[in-house]
Amino acid sequence: MAQSAEAASAAAAIPQQPPAPAPPPATSPMSPIPDGGLTLEDIVVWLQGGGYSAKVVTAEDGKRHILSYTQGVPFDVFTPNCTDGRCASLSLVIAFSTKGKFDVSQLNQWNCDVPWCKAYYDGVNDPCLDMDISLWPGGTYESLNDQFATWNTVLAKFIAQYSLR
Repeated sequence: MAQSAEAASAAAAIPQQPPAPAPPPATSPMSPIPDGGLTLEDIVVWLQGGGYSAKVVTAEDGKRHILSYTQGVPFDVFTPNCTDGRCASLSLVIAFSTKGKFDVSQLNQWNCDVPWCKAYYDGVNDPCLDMDISLWPGGTYESLNDQFATWNTVLAKFIAQYSLR
């Protein structure tokens, strides 16, 4: 019995190993953006799948882009950086017509405070907001959805802060 007490005492003196960490939670597989990015038609389908209207329009210069609406205001989706019809990035752009009555000095503070969308003014001092989104390489639809949600959140703040419509 004395040995048992000694063994128990020795075992208690040995520091116990911490339990192994739990495995990370299982993640669902991501939905990758296709190689090269998205086509205009892919972007239309993605927007419509999220409940947004979206149509391809052709500008006077012959370049095509997408017109959509969010929060009751129209915005454009431009696709720079395209090769063979697939675009590795997109730009979400909105402009508000204020007939030149917008105080553009406010935009510097906006750009200092809000990192995700850049604000600027056009040739007649109307405020504009845009957000660039990289799609490829390595992009996923989940990331695109998250970034589009950021666009909507920031746009709502921009509209409210400057009383735009």
